[in-house]
Amino acid sequence: MSVLELCDPEVAKVSLEASAADAIRMMLDRHVGAVGVIDSAGRVAGIFTERDVLRKLALGRHDPESTPVRDVMTTPVEMATLATGPGAALTTMIDRHFRHLPVVDSNGKLLGMLSIRNLLQFRIDDLSQQLDSLEQYVSNDGPGG
Repeated sequence: MSVLELCDPEVAKVSLEASAADAIRMMLDRHVGAVGVIDSAGRVAGIFTERDVLRKLALGRHDPESTPVRDVMTTPVEMATLATGPGAALTTMIDRHFRHLPVVDSNGKLLGMLSIRNLLQFRIDDLSQQLDSLEQYVSNDGPGG
């Protein structure tokens, strides 16, 4: 399974020219904790997260309306590709303490934003299915049922 299938249907993104306030409004409107920051070709230039809001805007005492998102985004960005599996993405996110991972094509164009929530829900569903299968197997009383 591609990690893109686990992403929200519509990716939250803003352009490099957007303000930090624009990015925050996008996060609030979409109920997400991060937005991709893209260049004019749709390639990932950075990521802007709730942590950026706290560390760079709040503690730096910057005005979100007048601060360009490019000045407070995180860069460089670790990204997943269409070939990245859920297990590899989860390992990266846990090891690097990321809660969001952009999914890009071979040209770096943003296709989706993977959240740790998406991955954990996928893993819970998978484990539940395995448990159901094991319970069914154990409850069988002999050959043929």
